[in-house]
Amino acid sequence: HVDFSYNDDRQILAGISFEIPPGKKVAVVGPSGAGKSTLARLLFRFYEADRGHILIDQQDISEVTQASLRENVGIVPQDTVLFNQSIYHNIQYANRQATMDDVIRAAKVANIHDFIQSLPDGYDTIVGERGLKLSGGEKQRIAIARVILKNPRILVFDEATSSLDSHSEQSILASLKQVAMRHTTLVIAHRLSTIIDSDNILVMDQGRIIEQGNHQALLAQSGLYAHLWELQQEKREHELALETVADSV
Repeated sequence: HVDFSYNDDRQILAGISFEIPPGKKVAVVGPSGAGKSTLARLLFRFYEADRGHILIDQQDISEVTQASLRENVGIVPQDTVLFNQSIYHNIQYANRQATMDDVIRAAKVANIHDFIQSLPDGYDTIVGERGLKLSGGEKQRIAIARVILKNPRILVFDEATSSLDSHSEQSILASLKQVAMRHTTLVIAHRLSTIIDSDNILVMDQGRIIEQGNHQALLAQSGLYAHLWELQQEKREHELALETVADSV
């Protein structure tokens, strides 16, 4: 029963209630401004809920230290923050006790090891300010390697593929699926194609959960989720048609 607002004149979340069972994957979708990313900010205690409770194994997160909470939660954000240092440093930042072998294992799971090895300086390659020397997909895979190295019990993917092209997205989705198999996972998504395998999908609009169920059940309801799915499928077909025309020129 969580309520939250950043300021008094606009409520962001109203009476939000849901549960993610251990080892399951729950996705949150909805239009921009529905309050999806706010859920992740509250889970990390960047903000405190105005009313209601957020529990992990029946422990109210407001009653534990932020350090112990964040030790058990890992996030792959939409905008990956990288330091102007080596790729090795940027991955190892998640676990400063990790060895080179640990970092390489994490990079392999994230499907970024071969790319790193192809660079002249390998893991010693400097990524530039905020990772400007890397593509969006490469930065995202480093973020995935980082969260793999941290190995938290709970994973949060906050629109982790929304700014990528289709080819990069499919590659990263394969990595995310492999990682999420062993964790309890919350996925905040814009592209519905990335979450159709979720155990439960929550559809948010104007700060409330208005539909929930798996992909097929939500399509059968012919509600907001089905409408968003239809719009995105039409957009995808249009993009594929343009790619076909471009390839033939």
